[in-house]
Amino acid sequence: MTDHITGKSIVITGAGGGFGSLVARKVAARGAKVTLGDINLDAAEAVAADIRAAGGQAQAVLVDVTRLAQVKALIAAALSAYGSVEVMLNNAGIMPLAFIADHEAAYDAWERCIDINIKGVLNGMVAAHDPMIAAGQGHVINVSSIYGNFPVTGAAVYGASKSAVNFLSESFRVETRGKIKVTIVKPTGVPSTGLSGTVINPAAGIGIVAQNMPEFGAMVAGMQDGTFPAERLDPANIDYASLAPEHIADAIVYAIDQPWGVSIGDITVRGAGDHFIL
Repeated sequence: MTDHITGKSIVITGAGGGFGSLVARKVAARGAKVTLGDINLDAAEAVAADIRAAGGQAQAVLVDVTRLAQVKALIAAALSAYGSVEVMLNNAGIMPLAFIADHEAAYDAWERCIDINIKGVLNGMVAAHDPMIAAGQGHVINVSSIYGNFPVTGAAVYGASKSAVNFLSESFRVETRGKIKVTIVKPTGVPSTGLSGTVINPAAGIGIVAQNMPEFGAMVAGMQDGTFPAERLDPANIDYASLAPEHIADAIVYAIDQPWGVSIGDITVRGAGDHFIL
């Protein structure tokens, strides 16, 4: 089986946890050289140390993705250590779900969401653009969400931020056609990631699950207290209800593991029995 991962220099934001750390571990195990960017340097360094202990190549870099200069420094660190940047994974993000009526509690988080989810992705694309164009090839992967597909209550700002990711990605793809390929990854809800900890009002999830809200709430409660049926957390089951983050990471790895001339443009990953309506 042809391998298109070994030897690639891959930069990942939000790499200290969640999807970012999983992708970093998976590609490093297959011979990629990984630069892990995170605002929590200790978390990123812990992942990098694990990779190095397993015989892989990894470095950790402190980065605030809302600051273009810091994202450019992240790319520069990859170029300095590994000589190239083949893949830029813009993964950092937060999910401050809340109703507009929650503005007193949510507004500061909404501002951070706009800065991280939109500016952070834009900064990643800008920082990677020149080195990739100079090299004649590159791959940008932006983590979006099904929330970007259509507006729903409870996700005005978060959904708008992910819709913006889709627009930025497609515009970038058209402009850089034949030089940089672009992948948009759209996870459905993955309750077991740290992203759920950035939700402001859990009731705002009703917009994405609609009539399934009671069942979804019962699932989350059951997962927390250990009473949710184990068979519904088994990916071999057609009624797999709650997607594990590993499946998102596997989809990202799949997009990377393609010949240069093949671009996986838009990929949605969901549990076959999940509750999400978009």
